[in-house]
Amino acid sequence: MENCTSHEISEQGSPEVPSLIKYISSNEVAGFDSIEKATELQCLAPSAKQESEKDLERGQVDESVIINHQRKHSVSISMPLSPEQVQSHNNGGKTLGDGIANFSPQSNTGVSKPPRQTKCYSQPMMKGNVYPENTEGRINFGQNPHILRLKDRRFDPFKTFSGKLERQISILRGKPPKQGDVQEENSLNNTDRPRTVDRYYDALEGPELETLRTSEETVLPQDEKWPFLLRFPISSFGMCLGVSSQAILWKTLATSPSTEFLHISLKVNLVLWIISIVLVLSIFVMYLLKIIIYFEAVRREYYHPIRVNFFFAPWIALLFLVLGVPPSLSKHLHHALWYILMVPIFCLELKIYGQWMSGGQRRLSKVANPSNHLSIVGNFVGALLGASMGLKEGPIFFFAVGLAHYTVLFVTLYQRLPTNETLPKELHPVFFLFVAAPSVASMAWARIQGSFDNGSRIAYFIALFLYFSLAVRINFFRGFKFSLSWWAYTFPMTGAAVATIRYSVVVTNVVTKSLCVILSLVSTLIVTALLITTIIHAFVLKDLFPNDIAIAISDRKRKTHKNKWFPHRHGSNEHSKVIEAFLKFATTDGEGDGDHGDLEAALEKPTNPINEQK
Repeated sequence: MENCTSHEISEQGSPEVPSLIKYISSNEVAGFDSIEKATELQCLAPSAKQESEKDLERGQVDESVIINHQRKHSVSISMPLSPEQVQSHNNGGKTLGDGIANFSPQSNTGVSKPPRQTKCYSQPMMKGNVYPENTEGRINFGQNPHILRLKDRRFDPFKTFSGKLERQISILRGKPPKQGDVQEENSLNNTDRPRTVDRYYDALEGPELETLRTSEETVLPQDEKWPFLLRFPISSFGMCLGVSSQAILWKTLATSPSTEFLHISLKVNLVLWIISIVLVLSIFVMYLLKIIIYFEAVRREYYHPIRVNFFFAPWIALLFLVLGVPPSLSKHLHHALWYILMVPIFCLELKIYGQWMSGGQRRLSKVANPSNHLSIVGNFVGALLGASMGLKEGPIFFFAVGLAHYTVLFVTLYQRLPTNETLPKELHPVFFLFVAAPSVASMAWARIQGSFDNGSRIAYFIALFLYFSLAVRINFFRGFKFSLSWWAYTFPMTGAAVATIRYSVVVTNVVTKSLCVILSLVSTLIVTALLITTIIHAFVLKDLFPNDIAIAISDRKRKTHKNKWFPHRHGSNEHSKVIEAFLKFATTDGEGDGDHGDLEAALEKPTNPINEQK
């Protein structure tokens, strides 16, 4: 194979050849090219070819004339040959020392017979790679970023199937593990044991312990976005609680005799109920995938002192769906449905309530938080549903269990035991969970007794007072960052509205009717506002599901300063804790709830160093 490159030199207006480049005809160098005049003329233009033929016939070809007068000239360059010497066949050509065939004009027997063209052999390529090599000497082939993300092994500690079982089977078969697998195994051992409650409190901060402290580190990269399922928290079920409770509210407004003047259609309840079913199924499927793929992340959420309470939310949402079912379908509900839904709640309560009572690191006085009301509300919602379905003993059992533990939790959170840390300002919206339990308990007891008697009224009045005491404190709920778990704080308002409608059936007057309309309107507006905010964060800002730092904390203890002079220079440890606690719980404007910061909660009783030495 040979390549012909034509260089055109125009006669008019063409610049002269530079002094460093000299034109040499192919015929002046012996063996430079194997193409004869006949072949060379095929590369020329038609006009130049005719002139060249006339010159060849006269035998008066002058090279100097060709340079100045030939319009187009062709120079053919052969591809380099292989190192092996190429012997000419049937043409008697000689070879040069480097293996290049020499086809001179004298070697041709006749002009009429075209010579055989020389075959060009490919040279062996130099050793090397087109793609760059990495530090390990392996070729780094260009790949799609999505493929690289799938092969990213930094998330393997949280994956259910990450090759760990296969390596253990290989070791049992007698195959020694590789060095890389041993190092990886050592790094994965940190995820085998659960984190303690103290570790969560030391490494995290914020209203729901979701922000990493500056002195801590994570086991997952923070500078890039994690896979979606790792960023999908259990608190997402709060949306199910908010929407499904609205279906119950509008069903009660449409069927209650005290709200007939509103003329509300049951179609609103049907639409909200269908939306709730779609939402619950979607979130259930996504979290089920998280359990299958990233089981370690689910386990860490379960051991989180606040996230564990949201494991009641899926089953409470299902109970809300059954309570909000349209009246045309409520007659066909089987009693077995209630037992199926209450078994998971009962199992979770055995675990959570047992930890509260055992006095260990997860005792109630240490982990008490308003979000613990989610573990209480499930008892009253289950009792309400069971009594509505005609059951008797089961609803009373769960009502009694919920009442006992609600009393203990209410006292623990209300009086702020010395072992409890004061709730930060960002946690103030969760105080609405105080309203949820007594509101649902009043309706549950009314269903059990068959009437809204004095016991139901006592629970309802407690809920109503707590609702008003929180609603009038406007400064209590300013300057908060949106959180997905806020959805769990909407159903207490809906529960208070539904309980007010039940009460207005017994006590019917202008005040109770007006209260029904006001509380129902407030509940609907808050759920609508949260829905719009959630859509904006999900599709516009795209920050609804940030990296879930709470599940990625390491087991590394905080570094302590060993220098003896450090505490004296920067203040003692006790004093720094008091100052930090005061600044943390003090309001930004210095007004707060009417007093100048929560100083009493921040300060501790001073100790006598002389008594400590004794």
